Amino acid sequence: MHGATTIEISGLTKRYGDVEAVRGIDLAVGEGEVFGFVGPNGAGKSTTIRCILDLIRPTAGRMSVFGLDPRIDGVAVRARVGYVPGELRLPERLTAHQLIDSIARLRGGLDEARRDAIVERLRIPFDRRMRDLSTGNRRKVALLLAFAVRPELLILDEPTSGLDPLIQHEFLGMVREAREDGTTVFLSSHVLSEVQRSADRVAVLRSGRIVAQGTVDELRGRARQRVEVWFTADAPVDELRGVEGLVEPTIDGRRLSATLSGSVEPLLAVLARHPVTSVVLEEPDLEDAFLDLYAEKAGAPA
Repeated sequence: MHGATTIEISGLTKRYGDVEAVRGIDLAVGEGEVFGFVGPNGAGKSTTIRCILDLIRPTAGRMSVFGLDPRIDGVAVRARVGYVPGELRLPERLTAHQLIDSIARLRGGLDEARRDAIVERLRIPFDRRMRDLSTGNRRKVALLLAFAVRPELLILDEPTSGLDPLIQHEFLGMVREAREDGTTVFLSSHVLSEVQRSADRVAVLRSGRIVAQGTVDELRGRARQRVEVWFTADAPVDELRGVEGLVEPTIDGRRLSATLSGSVEPLLAVLARHPVTSVVLEEPDLEDAFLDLYAEKAGAPA
């Protein structure tokens, strides 16, 4: 985790009647890092974000943002945050130009050159009313509002929903540049590829609980990988069947095909003792890790 802590959450719980949307979340986001918050729809990501911003009140738990309690200092916290909500509600009669000017007045001004650069970069129809914009163009306007004010913290809830691949690419570039400028980014998404490409660390949320946290590489290291080995002579059947983490091995003469769970070192130790023609080991991505984590927790209460 980078430097000081920007967001710190302990025991966060949010209940709606008999339903617990969030169940005792603990996490810390360091200053200047990109923190991925991933999980399927309904996992509790948006509820957590709304509690962080004091848009709703948690049932239990403690939170701090910039060392402040958002339930006491919510206005001061939100003044330092750029926020893209998952569900957009923008003033129908205003244009993007009028809306960003209104935000600028509330913030005490903004860099117009930066505003114009983002408008061009995201191809925003700047002078059309919100009611005439597509879902994707409204999302672009929301990104403009969040990034143009140079916030200390960006909280982005499903920020690329409805965007075409070219604009998604530009968005990831903007996230990297914000990080280089020292901005902390809290990126909530179910699009695992964008989290994998931008996040320093990731928390995986399932049914209101965090089931794993770590760097992208650490989570990928937990995913199963496909492995295929060709030996010069017949495969050492007994040794291979005893390899820790080797799942469902299929051994056919000189060929081994299997799934590997966990560290590759036990397998490499066996291979080092035998002449090998070729080894193919598929590198897992975050989606593989994500699916495995959910499979591990399948017995947990929904």
